[in-house]
Amino acid sequence: MKTDIIKNLPWVRHTENNMFFLIAGPCIIESRANAMQIAETVCEITDRLNIPYIFKGSYRKANRSKSDSFTGIGDIEALEILAEIKEKFSVPVITDIHSASEAEVAAKYVDVLQIPAFLCRQSDILQAAAETGKIVNIKKGQFLSPESMKFAAQKISESGNENIILTDRGTMFGYGDIVVDFRSVPIMKEHGYPVIVDITHSLQQPNQGSGVTGGRPELIETIGKAAIAVGADGIFLETHPEPGKAKSDGANMLRLDMLENLLEELVRIRKAVI
Repeated sequence: MKTDIIKNLPWVRHTENNMFFLIAGPCIIESRANAMQIAETVCEITDRLNIPYIFKGSYRKANRSKSDSFTGIGDIEALEILAEIKEKFSVPVITDIHSASEAEVAAKYVDVLQIPAFLCRQSDILQAAAETGKIVNIKKGQFLSPESMKFAAQKISESGNENIILTDRGTMFGYGDIVVDFRSVPIMKEHGYPVIVDITHSLQQPNQGSGVTGGRPELIETIGKAAIAVGADGIFLETHPEPGKAKSDGANMLRLDMLENLLEELVRIRKAVI
């Protein structure tokens, strides 16, 4: 298991007790003030609990249900906010890319490039991300088996980059719901890379008639506990001070003031199962 991929990241504060790592932040960079508030709060909590932390935020959302949905404040402005968070709080940052041409640009600002679930089979995007030399987090498509993720990982490794993370974000269950098959964690770990469970996107209810994705945020704690119990190396979640006012994915976000209690529960479970 290449867990040193995470431990060797610049600025990651890690312990030697096999603690899970956390990727957390807003769905999208809405403003500098919002991103800074979230980063500061999460850093304080993860520092106290000795949880390695990577701040996440999309600089642009390319996959929206409706044409008038919020897509971002501007690519470079958002990327510069991510770079500022990296510098100010001494934490690595991650963002997703949506085309091969974006990889080189985003890599100038962030430490980890994320491949969205819908794009996890796109060879040119995977190869472009790999060629930056950055860590690449590949989200498992809602339509893919965990076994098939080895082929996505191979596209990265065959490009000369072994810095790979795999993330499960659920599997489509009919048209409007997603379920988590926790067998995916040990199966994907067999591919030899760290495995994350995305505990907020996996509670989405997509394809709603309103054109706005729904969610079941009351189950975030349940999914998180199960993920740690089955051996996930990391947890991915989106959080916001006021999810109801979030400009993207508010229906399945964790309210920021609930994060500390959740992480305390997950730390206890981690210590019990290792």
